Amino acid sequence: MKITIAMDNCVHAPTPYSFKAEHGMSILIKVSDKLILFDTGQSNSIIHNLSLLGVNPRDLDMIVLSHGHYDHTGGLLSILDNARKEIPIFLHKDAFLDRYSVAAGKKFHIGIPYSKEYLESMGANFVFVENILEIVPGLFLSGSIPRETDYEKGDSNLVIEKDGKTIKDPILDDMALYTIKDNGLIALTGCAHAGIINIIRYGLKVLKTDKLFAIVGGTHLGPASPEQRESTISDLLDAKPAIVAANHCTGFSMMTRLKDSFGDRFIAAFVGTEIDFHNA
Repeated sequence: MKITIAMDNCVHAPTPYSFKAEHGMSILIKVSDKLILFDTGQSNSIIHNLSLLGVNPRDLDMIVLSHGHYDHTGGLLSILDNARKEIPIFLHKDAFLDRYSVAAGKKFHIGIPYSKEYLESMGANFVFVENILEIVPGLFLSGSIPRETDYEKGDSNLVIEKDGKTIKDPILDDMALYTIKDNGLIALTGCAHAGIINIIRYGLKVLKTDKLFAIVGGTHLGPASPEQRESTISDLLDAKPAIVAANHCTGFSMMTRLKDSFGDRFIAAFVGTEIDFHNA
């Protein structure tokens, strides 16, 4: 499996490519002769970055959406418009919930910015997933991830409207991708709203291994409490991954902490970052 970060908040410098960055996340995956896009960023900038990577949306075999937030799904319409074909899109049944972020006493809509029906009219063939599913040989989509740690409590500023009330959003649609290398788990995450340790432990359980090889993607440690940050780093150190490639919602301060904790095993997974797990 080879992955390339197609969208992130940041771009490496210097770089020979004029990549665009935005508050969003997307990973291009090549595995089992398939080309998969995991999340789409928040805008049509994903088309620009894919073109620099030599990828036409028509080349994509499928799309996976980690969860229903705009910064992971907003580029979907542009992908569909340029793909000009029906394309399977794997996501959780809760991805289209009406979602908001609360800041300074105001609510801001952060859900998928297009209706399910409109996206289907543009060629989206939605495949709703709740339980772990092998989407291509050797690559598994987690489905709903059990919340078992006592310190990964989610983000209280993220809410949904339900029965006329505003309640905390548990983001039960948060999903990860799993595969195995050298008997070790590789976990690809969007924002890790389920908790990065919950994601890892569930992957180890369902893929029947006790070894973590790599974690790649958003960790949501940026907005996390000090307790969650420290406990996560402690448990990650105990897991002894060969690669910790973090980006997006990890935040600069926690990127620094992870670099200090993991040294050369840490990768700042900005736009254009490539990891070929055949050679890792």
